[in-house]
Amino acid sequence: MTDLQKLSPIFHTLRVPPLAPKEEFRDESLYTAKPWTLVWWRFRKHKLAVVSLIFMIILSTLAIFAHFFTPYAPFTINRLNTFAPPSTVRILHDGELHRPFVYPMKRTRDPETARVIYEEDTSKPLPIQFFVQGEAYRFFGLVDTRLRLFGIDDRRQQINLLGTDSLGRDLYSRLIHGARVTLSAGLVGVAFAFVLGLTLGAISGYYGGRIDSAIQRLMEFIRSIPTIPLWMGLAAALPIAWDPIFVYVLITLILSLIGWTHLARVVRGRFLSLKTEDYVLAARLAGASEYRIVTRHMLPAMTSYIIAALTLAVPEMILGETALSFLGLGLRPPVVSWGVLLQDAQNLRSISMAPWLLAPGVAVVLVVLAFNFIGDGLRDAADPYGQ
Repeated sequence: MTDLQKLSPIFHTLRVPPLAPKEEFRDESLYTAKPWTLVWWRFRKHKLAVVSLIFMIILSTLAIFAHFFTPYAPFTINRLNTFAPPSTVRILHDGELHRPFVYPMKRTRDPETARVIYEEDTSKPLPIQFFVQGEAYRFFGLVDTRLRLFGIDDRRQQINLLGTDSLGRDLYSRLIHGARVTLSAGLVGVAFAFVLGLTLGAISGYYGGRIDSAIQRLMEFIRSIPTIPLWMGLAAALPIAWDPIFVYVLITLILSLIGWTHLARVVRGRFLSLKTEDYVLAARLAGASEYRIVTRHMLPAMTSYIIAALTLAVPEMILGETALSFLGLGLRPPVVSWGVLLQDAQNLRSISMAPWLLAPGVAVVLVVLAFNFIGDGLRDAADPYGQ
């Protein structure tokens, strides 16, 4: 009898341990997926971040195609429709189901206070039409068209989803058009600040010495400048006759020149700790260039920090533009931004008569919260030490 035959009964009596449950094994695709694919899979688990991302995609789409998604132009004035309340979209009329419609508004005055009062005329519903011909505009400045997503077939009446302002201009149309300026000012300003902060912060943290001291003194000088007096001086110095687009670009650049210091400090601190890591020293001994060490080894290691700093910088830029325009120190009419729209809500009388004028403020709060939630989700998803 061979040794294998002697051990055969022992093998039969031994029980092979059962395989671990499936949940203890990760899918093989996790080991072959690309880093950004893993980031997306982890980001999807953050429900608030996903909802915020969907909200920002919808808002960005509305802003890009603002002329199509709004029933009126942002500068269309209707003197007989001032401070009109928001139109209520309904589907029931006299107990019967109808396509979406609004009731026409009757304009009257209070005989004692002479205040304008609007009342709905429930006798005749106005159906909401889709893909209608409205005011002419140039699609992306290339094609002349009049096509708009919705409207009503009555020239004497308007559909105002968010009411109107003191000149009878549709607030919903102005809000969507204002999103273009406000969001682009935040994103463009952060893009400039990102380039400055990342470059100067990396140089300061990587090289150190006199270069670090010079950049730090520059940052301290910029952070010590009082912003409100600076903007008051700029507002007084800017000629009123200047093109509003040029003023918008100038304000965006100034916001970025002031706002890059926070990101630079974050990047500098991370570079000071990363440049002594073993893999950085190994890359340097292997003959890698400094550019490759910074871009291929050090920057990817601090992706989560950069994402967190960027997502916090965008709301700061948006709040900065909104606050300055609200105070009259930033963008001015005829430019339409959320800060400019909030100028109509500067006194209690306007707010008491037309509380819907605060809609741009609500939009600012929602956008700031959305960017913060997206930043939290991206930071957790890109964190190499997260679970």
